[in-house]
Amino acid sequence: MTAELGGPVPREGMGEKVRRDAGDAAADVGWFTAVIPAGAGPDAVAGLVILVTRDHGSHGRISEIGWMELPEFRGRGLARRATRTLLERARDDGGWGRVHAFPATPNGPSNGVCRGLGCTLVGRTEGTFGDRVLHSNQWMIDRGTAAFSGPPAEVS
Repeated sequence: MTAELGGPVPREGMGEKVRRDAGDAAADVGWFTAVIPAGAGPDAVAGLVILVTRDHGSHGRISEIGWMELPEFRGRGLARRATRTLLERARDDGGWGRVHAFPATPNGPSNGVCRGLGCTLVGRTEGTFGDRVLHSNQWMIDRGTAAFSGPPAEVS
């Protein structure tokens, strides 16, 4: 799952990351959602989608969305539908503004999610994840475009 991110995040520092994420959720500057396939119980988590607002280096303070999907659930469109659903919640909430995504440049499926949601490719960028430098595409979606307009998505 984390090959495009440079492999698993080291165990050290994980406690601090969980504390930060819990603090973001409590402050309502981070939404962390599990992806559960339609008809499955809550123990059948297929992946996750997160939406956070954080300082992002040279980009300043931005809203960022990201997702991960377990290998056995790939190819079903779950990541795209779950990401669209979270973007629609952000639209209805009204406080997220433009939302950015930073999938690794060689990650075809995640870049495809961005294209399928109507995101605009801003360009390529470098960033860090787990103290690793990543080469990513920067995508952006505005509240008035594709995934933010029209009827709500159905998640299955």
